Amino acid sequence: MIDVSHDEAFYYLKKMMEIRQFEDKIMELLSQNIAQGGSHLYAGEEAVAVGAVAAIRPDDYIVSTHRGHGHCIAKGGKLPELMAEILGKATGVCRGKGGSLHLADVSTGNLGANGIVGGGMGIATGAALSVKMRKTDQVVLCFFGDGALNLGIFHECLNMAAVWKLPVVYICENNLYGMSVSVKRACAVQDLTKRALAYDMPSQAVDGMDVLAVKEATSRWVDYARGDKGPSLLICNTYRYYGHSRSDPRKYRTKEEEQQWRDRDPIKTKDVSKRVFSVKLKWKPWKKRLKPRLNRRFSLPSTVPGRSRKSFVRMYMREITYRQALNEALAEEMERDPTVFIMGEDVAIYGGAYGVTRGLYERFGEERVRDTAISEAAIVGAGLGAAITGMRPVTEIMYVDFMGVCMDQLNNQVAKIRYMFGGKTKVPLVIRTQGGAGRTLGAHHSQSLESWFIHIPGIKVVMPSVPYDAKGLLKSSIREDNPVLFIEHKMLYNTKGEVPEGEYTLPIGVADVKREGEDVTVVAYSRMMLFALEAAEELEQEGISIEVIDPRTLLPLDIDTIVNSVKKTNRAIIVEEDCRTGGTGAEIGMQIVENAFDYLDAPVVRVAGADVPMPKSPVLEELAIPSKERIIEAVKELVG
Repeated sequence: MIDVSHDEAFYYLKKMMEIRQFEDKIMELLSQNIAQGGSHLYAGEEAVAVGAVAAIRPDDYIVSTHRGHGHCIAKGGKLPELMAEILGKATGVCRGKGGSLHLADVSTGNLGANGIVGGGMGIATGAALSVKMRKTDQVVLCFFGDGALNLGIFHECLNMAAVWKLPVVYICENNLYGMSVSVKRACAVQDLTKRALAYDMPSQAVDGMDVLAVKEATSRWVDYARGDKGPSLLICNTYRYYGHSRSDPRKYRTKEEEQQWRDRDPIKTKDVSKRVFSVKLKWKPWKKRLKPRLNRRFSLPSTVPGRSRKSFVRMYMREITYRQALNEALAEEMERDPTVFIMGEDVAIYGGAYGVTRGLYERFGEERVRDTAISEAAIVGAGLGAAITGMRPVTEIMYVDFMGVCMDQLNNQVAKIRYMFGGKTKVPLVIRTQGGAGRTLGAHHSQSLESWFIHIPGIKVVMPSVPYDAKGLLKSSIREDNPVLFIEHKMLYNTKGEVPEGEYTLPIGVADVKREGEDVTVVAYSRMMLFALEAAEELEQEGISIEVIDPRTLLPLDIDTIVNSVKKTNRAIIVEEDCRTGGTGAEIGMQIVENAFDYLDAPVVRVAGADVPMPKSPVLEELAIPSKERIIEAVKELVG
């Protein structure tokens, strides 16, 4: 057992007491209905947070759990700001937008609690990747409960960290129950340290009720990580005194079991006080000091400053493919900004499934063009962690169909972090993917799922149709401080168009009038925009004038450009490859009705994909998506 000074021992006890009294105060407020919503208390587990955080430096990072009050306090969080956050006040550490389950204090290196079990594991892994790429000697502590041991993200992240030897210590707070299901019933292997064997990762179990034992073990693995030896798994066996949440009657455990653990209380037990602290401590003065700190009020923090849009300049034009335009954008941004890097499946040596990243591995090296395992959740989660700790990752998910595998990381983590943290961190993350039909790949590789993502506040959705837009918008997306989902259509990679030589960007959220007309407004994006232009050319021979609007960005949507066109033509058709029901076209159509109803001479028309899984048969696939002919037919019906 390590030796500690009187002052150090006193500090550990003080911190554990702060956490305990903070939790007891919250339970009191919950009982009085002053505090509302979800709140998962940490009482009983204080030795883990205090001991582990005592082993790291102030500039190191932690990632927390839904039971995260103790971690936040141990890492230097201010009690009044934390209490204000739990009460949903604007003076809270996240301005009242995160609450108990999402406490974060980036100023102290706390990258956030998490309402999703295991949800922070990707963030921690990405933060450790950022540390390694920035060549600092920081370390990340990743706290999670025993319930996370059975999640896919746990295994994906441990494997990624082990392959890349990332400086992260994964700390499992084993309090014996996920919610009500015990570890004995949930885990086939009872020795939880064995979970690390599959990744050739060192692991250790420790008494989580002993603050010095936790500090000693954590110090060992922090030194291991700081020495560039890679990750480790630490199992801290502990116990939560309260139920999973306030509504938990704790029927799944006995009074005898609870008492046995309370007899080993990390603060009050005689053996701990004798062996660890060996000093006389006065308890009541600490209670008197803590109460006013918990009840203090702070003024509303200043608002987040706005960000200006980028402008663009047209230069000498040459004709290149959509694929080349994207490749140029990536190369130019990586040359311009050393924090930009690429990560995903087959992006390095292979050059990407559709060749977009070809040549970048040879040019920038394996540090900045990183092949990963087939681990979509870890790719997106680690991208988020790297983004909020100083990097600008461009991650790639090979097919948009595979976004379902990492939907939790996108929806609950990437899209929510900046808001839940009260705007106190940036999330400069680009997720590149491709979708759409045309190659007879069947239902798992041919979907158009953009309507899923425009329903997620917190991300931007970009879908360029031509090489010029693809390059300019990808460069802007990489420079954007909010997450961007950049969707490319697989049938556009070989299409050609004029692209300037030299530097330019295009503003996100600004539509483009691809063709001016007088009779009908056709709103179309991605590959469908090319079909719309073909239809407009053919209809012009029959005296029908079509105005083609390309939104380019679906979220945010430039509805003003669309509405101004409809006010001129008095008719609107929306073309999308996504299936008709609940599609993007329905949203755009409704916004047209809301903003230009009095100008419409006919109902808004949708030309959309069929409500069927995408078929393999070339004939059936062609029937399932819009075509030039279907657009022409819709226009003729609309103009009479």
